[in-house]
Amino acid sequence: MEISNDIVLRPRFKLKILANNNTVLENFEVHKKTQTKFIISRVDDHVFIRFPKKDQHFWSPQLHLEINKEENNHSIVHGLFGPNPTVWTLFIFLHFVVAVLCLGFGVWAYTSAKLGNAFILQLCLSLLMILIWFLLYLAGRIGRTKGKPEMYLLHHFMEEILKTYR
Repeated sequence: MEISNDIVLRPRFKLKILANNNTVLENFEVHKKTQTKFIISRVDDHVFIRFPKKDQHFWSPQLHLEINKEENNHSIVHGLFGPNPTVWTLFIFLHFVVAVLCLGFGVWAYTSAKLGNAFILQLCLSLLMILIWFLLYLAGRIGRTKGKPEMYLLHHFMEEILKTYR
């Protein structure tokens, strides 16, 4: 597996499989019923692998696989490691709020400066938003580091299912 970039918070990978995508998807359906260590959900060509609720913590990752049909009866597996979608949505929302506030405080500081009024408060608030954005990014990196052992478990489980097709 090769991860495209070390800086990303949601690592991605791509694998070529020597089998039809329906065969691979059916294999995940079989494993869904025969093991209890992971929760496997399937929607069309998408497979989601995550830990049971009792084994999850705030930073627990999940593995999203999209298994696409290729020519010559082959398939391509696109994988994405990420946090729980609720956690990810919260982080995106917080990033958006901080960005809008930073922009708003920046515009307020600029207009105050152009009007000849004091603008130190607005400038400090804008810089505070940049600091908060950095702290959000750092929290995401810490969460990814905390969830890394679980990412390896998810990846190993996926590799065990796909090993017959490679």
